[in-house]
Amino acid sequence: MEPESAVTTCYRHPKVESHVRCTRCERYICPDCMREAAVGHQCVECVKEGARSVRQARTVVGGKVAATPVLTCVLIGLNVLAYLGELVRPEIVDRFAMLGARLVGPDGGHYVYVGGFPVGYHAEGLVAGEWERLLTGAFLHSPPAEGTFGIAHIVMNMLALWQIGRVTEALLGRVRYLALYLLSALGGSVLELLIADPAAESVGASGAIFGLGAAYYVLARRMGGDLRQVNRFMGFLLLWLLISAGLTSWQGHLGGLLTGGLVTLAYAYAPRDGRRALVQAGACVVVLALLALCAWGKVAELTSAAA
Repeated sequence: MEPESAVTTCYRHPKVESHVRCTRCERYICPDCMREAAVGHQCVECVKEGARSVRQARTVVGGKVAATPVLTCVLIGLNVLAYLGELVRPEIVDRFAMLGARLVGPDGGHYVYVGGFPVGYHAEGLVAGEWERLLTGAFLHSPPAEGTFGIAHIVMNMLALWQIGRVTEALLGRVRYLALYLLSALGGSVLELLIADPAAESVGASGAIFGLGAAYYVLARRMGGDLRQVNRFMGFLLLWLLISAGLTSWQGHLGGLLTGGLVTLAYAYAPRDGRRALVQAGACVVVLALLALCAWGKVAELTSAAA
């Protein structure tokens, strides 16, 4: 009597008969566990192991390639949500807009923060310890019926953020892109604090967007792109900076532009070896520390002037 032939089963599904082997580990696999390979089929575990050994694509500055502009969409969403919050509660702008120093009187009115002030008045802004305004103001925009822009303010900024943000995110990778965006927003607020009227509120993502514009210019030149197109783009950016001098906070625009350019120079020209990420992170920390020192010094000056 002839012995029965052994039945082979899938190593992951012992009850499923299988006659196909993984080309890497040679274990039997069923149709559910088969993955197409260059030659034959591989099991799920071998495919995962192979994926870990494949070198991941990197951007020109060493970041992970971002196939979709997820962060740009998230930033646009945050700006839109903040704007909807302003429509429901307009006092959000007064509380979170960028503001250096201002007095609030007993009647709720706003007054210039200079010298001593009568009993019953209190300060608001950075001099009152509201340091979050340095960033929160970059996520707020002009209310619909206010000033020159109104609702056009957020519409123009979000269109610009979509156009330049998705390109810059792809060139930098998400981590470096987010660091650049936040530092540029902070740089715009700090320059406003240093040279603008400390009692004037300012809102808008323009500083961060100008920082992204500077990043695009630096990266395009680093990669050897079409300089005519790049120079035209930079010319448009500088023209808008001049036009904005008579319409809105040009100090924030200039601060974002300078900060974004400085950070991206560190990204683009860091040594291309194992130290690159460390050098880039160190540059961001130095820029952050410099901005914090400038802001602290200006606030100390305002506080001492009113003592």
